[in-house]
Amino acid sequence: MPDALDAHPYDALLLLSFGGPEGPDDVVPFLENVTRGRGIPKERLKEVGQHYFLFGGVSPINDQNRALLDALRKDFAEHGLDLPVYWGNRNWAPYLTDTLREMVADGRRRILVLATSAYASYSGCRQYRENLAESLATLEAEGLELPRVDKLRHYFNHPGFIQPMIDGVLKSLAGLPEDVRAGAHLAFTTHSIPNASADTSGPVEDHGDGGAYVKQHLDAARLIADAVREETGTDHPWQLVYQSRSGAPHIPWLEPDICDHLEELHGAGVPAVVMAPIGFVSDHMEVMYDLDTEAKAKAEELGLPVRRSATVGADPRFAAAIRELVVERAATESGRDVKLCALGALGPSHDVCPVGCCPARAPKPAAAGADSPYA
Repeated sequence: MPDALDAHPYDALLLLSFGGPEGPDDVVPFLENVTRGRGIPKERLKEVGQHYFLFGGVSPINDQNRALLDALRKDFAEHGLDLPVYWGNRNWAPYLTDTLREMVADGRRRILVLATSAYASYSGCRQYRENLAESLATLEAEGLELPRVDKLRHYFNHPGFIQPMIDGVLKSLAGLPEDVRAGAHLAFTTHSIPNASADTSGPVEDHGDGGAYVKQHLDAARLIADAVREETGTDHPWQLVYQSRSGAPHIPWLEPDICDHLEELHGAGVPAVVMAPIGFVSDHMEVMYDLDTEAKAKAEELGLPVRRSATVGADPRFAAAIRELVVERAATESGRDVKLCALGALGPSHDVCPVGCCPARAPKPAAAGADSPYA
């Protein structure tokens, strides 16, 4: 048996994700959950849902979360970390509030949260914290004893997140025709967000010019590109580009879009491209549709050879990284010395989101931060 790892004071880990439909009848209700409060007509939601209907109305994200749950539980058991792992979603079953209610019934009182987003941003961090606060308020109204909830730090530069993506890019390069491989460019993709949201992402000192969101992605992309150069002996030019824009046309969002970028590279004579979705933890719908469907169709139209590298998903190295982050945070909370693991120029992220971090346009209570009403 492995030596037991110490998770004290925590007694559970919560995998917190976005959620997705698991059949055609789920698509519109799921999108209603996602867009609640925006007044979007049902007919418009049906149009938006065509992405899901192309895949039978099923988002891959829930199965991918099940695989990650299995990987985490397996890794924890193999390394002597006695910590149960639960799963809750923002927008579809299993719903976050239901999962927290179950955890309270099971006697869990100190909960660590793993969000399936590696970077700082409103939608990738604070919105999850707002969801936690909403769920805790519901439990409080029900008269339940509230657990203390903490969130694991951003893991965009942890070796267990970076290394699987390095291997994915190397595999994709190897899959290109040999005559275009050496000249291939790397397009590191992430979700486009409004410029205003990017500029205010991360702590206040990081605000401006893309904020922590852009800085963190550039740091991860540089780590991967440098490792690929060391492994192959070839310096592949690279750029951070964006996908999955969903906002009104008049509002500035981060650019360039991946399809526009492919057109630009083709026009410049670039012989091939590897698309690496570093902004996503798993191959969910936005990866499968926006890259595997739309971007690949654009590449075919241009006659441009492309490959799309894998996300980290349930890679054992990612599961091991989460274990290391759990043990690290437990040690910090217990006052024990611990070395924080991080690659790149930015160093390890903060454990507790400070006041002013990734602010919302309309302020809402957010748990697991310095401004939490549930300390």
